[in-house]
Amino acid sequence: MSETPETKYEVPIKQVEKSLKISDRAKTELKSSGMMDEKGKLKLKGVSPKMLKRMKLESIDCPVFNKELGFVECYVCSNFHSRITGVVHCKGDPLE
Repeated sequence: MSETPETKYEVPIKQVEKSLKISDRAKTELKSSGMMDEKGKLKLKGVSPKMLKRMKLESIDCPVFNKELGFVECYVCSNFHSRITGVVHCKGDPLE
């Protein structure tokens, strides 16, 4: 693995049959940053509806929370660095 100084983990992305539920912590963060409306509809800036639908059917094994998370939740995490060819580059900093 060729890690950049900001990247601590390289996590592969997996396809899932059904989208994973977004945690309440992530929903609060999304609403406060304007990426989710009051009804719970995601509005990620720069992400097309087709891409968002695909992102909802992807998951990762999060090294920070030590559990499986939906990619959308990973995408809005402060540890998210980049996504390159099916691999998420994570900073790995501890979160609350």
